Amino acid sequence: MKKFGILTLAIAIVFTLALSGAQYVFAAGLIEGGPLAEDAHLVNPDPNDDSLRENHGDVETWITKWYGPDGNYENSGGFGETAEIDLISEGTGGQITDASLSTMAGLLLSQELDVEWGADHGGTRGWEVFEIDPADGNNMNRDGPVDNIETYAVIVIEAPSAMTSIMSPAHDDHAHIWINGEKWYNNSRWTGGAKTILHNVEVELQKGANVLLYRCGEGGGSAYFNLHFDDATHNAVTIYPKDSTDQQSFFDEIAPLTPVEPQGKLTTTWADLKRK
Repeated sequence: MKKFGILTLAIAIVFTLALSGAQYVFAAGLIEGGPLAEDAHLVNPDPNDDSLRENHGDVETWITKWYGPDGNYENSGGFGETAEIDLISEGTGGQITDASLSTMAGLLLSQELDVEWGADHGGTRGWEVFEIDPADGNNMNRDGPVDNIETYAVIVIEAPSAMTSIMSPAHDDHAHIWINGEKWYNNSRWTGGAKTILHNVEVELQKGANVLLYRCGEGGGSAYFNLHFDDATHNAVTIYPKDSTDQQSFFDEIAPLTPVEPQGKLTTTWADLKRK
């Protein structure tokens, strides 16, 4: 009986520790009901504390290729100073905005417009395809200042049908994410590690092209932004940039997804025309 009691106690302790660990590993909150209402664009999720941290270190589908300005916005004064400022609008004279850059129309305009941020904030930025290392806690740093910066990064997600997906962002510090012109995520709290998240976010993807803009503001210390989706989404969609290495090859890649206006002004895409 004594041996049985010790064995039972040992099993109970192991089970309790495993359960406790599981509660930590799988603690991230789920944000549903998006996109965010306009008056909630700068409101953080609730709850939003360290107990939600979820380690995604074993995930292999972190996105590594992005399209965006060929350098960061610099000397921001801290992400708290710039969070309410539409920096893309400022840099393009209002011709592209943060929100419209997450639409195909705004994205296409980036072929014609540089971003003029002025000498104090990085100067004139062209556009490029760039790669990041998801394991690098400083992957926002791009040949410039490492503190008080803002990174803008875009991907195009080609979905075979309308679908509900779960995206998982990691960031340090303030992350904003728009999809198809609507804001789905805002959080000024760092997640705690380059592959650590605080929240999974339920989002809606439309059939065909979906443009996602990830903006991240950094104050000091680590400087990273990362994103992946649930396995079912990664298995179903194609994400661009894929094979492209510069602006021209990126737009060549997504050309089949860009809208055209055939006779009669019925909006469609090259992909739709091909299927017909």
